[in-house]
Amino acid sequence: MCRSIKTLRPPVLPEEATEEEIRAAALQYVRKVSGFRAPAAHNREVFERAVDVIAEATAELLAGLEVRGRRSDGTAPTAAAVAADTA
Repeated sequence: MCRSIKTLRPPVLPEEATEEEIRAAALQYVRKVSGFRAPAAHNREVFERAVDVIAEATAELLAGLEVRGRRSDGTAPTAAAVAADTA
């Protein structure tokens, strides 16, 4: 894994990850996977689209993670959510 991608979830990160931090991690991932630090002009659109999609997926992941029985927003999961996870 790319060493410059850092863990973005609490408690590793004391506060919620910013959009900037999420995008930076997505950019590093796309750079690593593609093998390009900066894309050529003819690859720029697909490169940027990949960064956008990965940043969106990362934000969704972080928003839905439960850490030690807590959601990332600090609330406990509902009984219905726990039941749905076990079904």
